[in-house]
Amino acid sequence: MPFKLPKHCFMKNAKNLFFLVIIVAICLLSFWFALKYVLNTEHPVLPVSSGDMCTVSSHCDGFSHPFAPTLHVGDLIFVQGIDPENVNSDYPDSDILVFYSPKQNPNDEDKLIITRVVEKQKVNGILYFLTKSDGKGKHKWPKKPDMTECDYWLDYRENYAYNGMISEKLLVGKVIFRIPWIGHILLFISSYFGLLFAIIVIVLLVAVKVLIPKLKERKPKPL
Repeated sequence: MPFKLPKHCFMKNAKNLFFLVIIVAICLLSFWFALKYVLNTEHPVLPVSSGDMCTVSSHCDGFSHPFAPTLHVGDLIFVQGIDPENVNSDYPDSDILVFYSPKQNPNDEDKLIITRVVEKQKVNGILYFLTKSDGKGKHKWPKKPDMTECDYWLDYRENYAYNGMISEKLLVGKVIFRIPWIGHILLFISSYFGLLFAIIVIVLLVAVKVLIPKLKERKPKPL
């Protein structure tokens, strides 16, 4: 006679799985808030989704040259809040900064941009930064760019941009560290297909742990 676990065992497994998911979620949230506190920024960890900072090729995939200088698609970067006065503008060793993107109108969505400081200038007590992505233009980093190759920012709000420079009001922080490749995971999960894949995986795990044993239990007994 085959041995069968009682129903309460399956319920216990389901509860254990539920509590495990809750514990993992709490740990991830705690880690995230701890990073925000320690690094003093709302966006301490970000995946790089654009190849604008890549100097190796016109199409940056992040796989063929992960350890080349500057940033590449799929990098996971760590961002630290910084006093605008302490931003290093000594190009080409200047800081790579993360900003909120300037807005052309009130309906524009909040977006983040990653770029390098070329110069900084204080106007009426506000710091503005002349910036350029390392991989853009004829003179790629570390070559000194022409003024025409630098970013030209515009914002409908007062003191958020000045003569094409971006204001300290939009500063999120500076990039202090990067890990190659890992950012591809976050980029995938944040996409529609990645989210769908994650949901399917969770459903399958629940099915394996809970539903399948219950279905086996309901099989008709042999005569």
